[in-house]
Amino acid sequence: MQRTIQFDLLWHHVKQRSPCKTHYFHGFDHWMRVLRNGRVLALHTGADPVIVELFALFHDSCRWSDGYDTGHGARGAALAKELHGDLFELDDDNFERLHYACTWHQEQDFCDDPTIGTCWDADRLDLVRVGILPDPRLLNTEFAKQLAGELNLEEELSRHYENLFRDNKTSLKSASHH
Repeated sequence: MQRTIQFDLLWHHVKQRSPCKTHYFHGFDHWMRVLRNGRVLALHTGADPVIVELFALFHDSCRWSDGYDTGHGARGAALAKELHGDLFELDDDNFERLHYACTWHQEQDFCDDPTIGTCWDADRLDLVRVGILPDPRLLNTEFAKQLAGELNLEEELSRHYENLFRDNKTSLKSASHH
């Protein structure tokens, strides 16, 4: 089944509905860093980049507060379920992976599925925003564990992300010359 996702419309829609979009710790800026982290990790983990992007959008979208918020992941997963089939399509197995990743991202530490592990690591690598260095022992993927050991984690993630675009631009140029 081909996946149809209107990312611009979906991000806009979820952001407008989110009660926490302007929250300092868990708002839109955090979602964007999780997206960046997930894109960087996915290149090294083999994770499904579409599920990673959808996780970045939904995982904290239904928080009621910036503090401890029991059930916020399940509420984000419920929003994804509500919009599934309208603003985005995934087959049943991939939707279940997204739903699971969102629901359990705060309550569970580890998952053998590389896509779910990448989602959770992308979120945890952003703990630096609250002054916490991610503990490599609590990360799922080897590349996230390696990044967590960096002294300037935020700079390192930004550098890797910028390289994604540099590499894509180079490969697009070379492909257009053939």
